[in-house]
Amino acid sequence: MAEDVNRDLRAARRADTEVRIIEAATELFVERGYVATTLADVAKRAGVGARTVYVRFATKAALLQRCLDVAIAGDYHRVAVPDRDWFQQAMNAPTAPERIARMAGINRQLMDRTGSLLQVAQQAEAIEPEIAERAQAARAMTHQAIGGFFRKLAADGLMPDENVEWVAETGAVLGQAETYLLLAKTTGWSIEEYESWLAETWSRLAGTHS
Repeated sequence: MAEDVNRDLRAARRADTEVRIIEAATELFVERGYVATTLADVAKRAGVGARTVYVRFATKAALLQRCLDVAIAGDYHRVAVPDRDWFQQAMNAPTAPERIARMAGINRQLMDRTGSLLQVAQQAEAIEPEIAERAQAARAMTHQAIGGFFRKLAADGLMPDENVEWVAETGAVLGQAETYLLLAKTTGWSIEEYESWLAETWSRLAGTHS
């Protein structure tokens, strides 16, 4: 029993340390940018030893990636977005308007949580092959997930099945992070306006707009 308690305490301490490191790193990346942030800076802001950060995250690129993963998911569980309950609920809502509204809401939440970090990741891509590779993989996953969303709409009889592939490909591009970042730079829209635009544009694209 005592061994179990000690194991739980150690796990809780590890989890708390990770939270402190991720929160500190996220703040510094956003404040200073990727290049100007060091692992030593993160350790100091988190109130942990430098070795603790280096042991958990061997590179600054790995730390940024973990920060992005946490921001995208909204928690510290290592579960892919398409496998999460809220994503599956959007995929399987009973009507097309409800599915599209939910998916637009998911995009809004993701961009709201990650927007500033995504800009940091764009800086890092130019100098970190590891970040560039992961960023491209994330784009591919987003493309597959949103494209699959529209294909399922058609398969379930909730949108016209004409030009399904074109709709899926175009809808996926509209849902990419780069699209959001471009809109944020060029329109000055709030995150709520972005969500409304995405929902209406997806609805028009799918032929479900009333």
